[in-house]
Amino acid sequence: IEVTFVDNPDDPESWKKAIRPNTKAFFGETIANPKNDLLDIEAVAKVAHDYGVPLIVDNTVATPYLIRPIEFGADVVIHSATKFLSGHGNAVVGAIVDSGKFDYAKYPDRFKNFNTADPSYHGLVYAQALGVGSPFGANLAYIFKIRLTLLRDIGAAVAPFNAWLLAQGLETLSLRIERHVENALAVATWLEKHPQVEKVNYASLASSPWNGLAKKYAPQGSGSVLSFEIKGGIEAGKKFIEALDIFSHVANIGDVRSLAIHPASTTHSQLTPAEQLTAGVTPGLIRLSLGLENINDIKADIERGFAAAK
Repeated sequence: IEVTFVDNPDDPESWKKAIRPNTKAFFGETIANPKNDLLDIEAVAKVAHDYGVPLIVDNTVATPYLIRPIEFGADVVIHSATKFLSGHGNAVVGAIVDSGKFDYAKYPDRFKNFNTADPSYHGLVYAQALGVGSPFGANLAYIFKIRLTLLRDIGAAVAPFNAWLLAQGLETLSLRIERHVENALAVATWLEKHPQVEKVNYASLASSPWNGLAKKYAPQGSGSVLSFEIKGGIEAGKKFIEALDIFSHVANIGDVRSLAIHPASTTHSQLTPAEQLTAGVTPGLIRLSLGLENINDIKADIERGFAAAK
């Protein structure tokens, strides 16, 4: 698999410039981590479809409760269901949702694996037998190929107990996300006014460059994963994290418990300073995944971190 990175994901023209002769799909995050920037789904989907490739989006941070990407033109939606969908950090699960809207039969040279016989499955031609106009009344070419070949060959099947945990989590998804977002917005608004904070990255704030997209795609809130830059750089960031009590210091997101991490000294520590900046990681960046605790307890714990970082 070859990957071409888009220089400016906010600019549809930048997506056009990244297209290569062998481009097979566009991929992006509806809400990106850790800067909470939003993808202009409709604009990027148009560029993808004009060229003749599907748009695949990762909707992990938003969940379907906040953003429904297929309604804005995305063709395939994926989730790390380990995060908000299951919600409790206790199951390793992934999900693929196919809209059935992309017609692979229209581009036989580009998608040969959909338009030629599969000898491992009785000569089935997915785009013909299962695609647009198939006897099933739906375009199942993509999702059936995933199930009939990749699932079979790679074995990416969810464990039964993990499936049960996911099913349990989904029953409270709406309630949890409402509380997640409520806490996140309260913390983001509070952090903007804090004297030890240089910048807050949260799209639902009016100060965010992605606030317009947040109002369009995620009017109920831009999730509960946000980041901020603490004054004092990398050392202040380390001290802040070490002083937290309620927040768990882990690399995960999307838990009922509040989670925090200092990327420059952990997840991105093997990158050079220049590479960290390219990834959106500044020396003092702190990422928070706000949980369901009482907002006063959350703020008190963050204040504890600030006191240690002075």
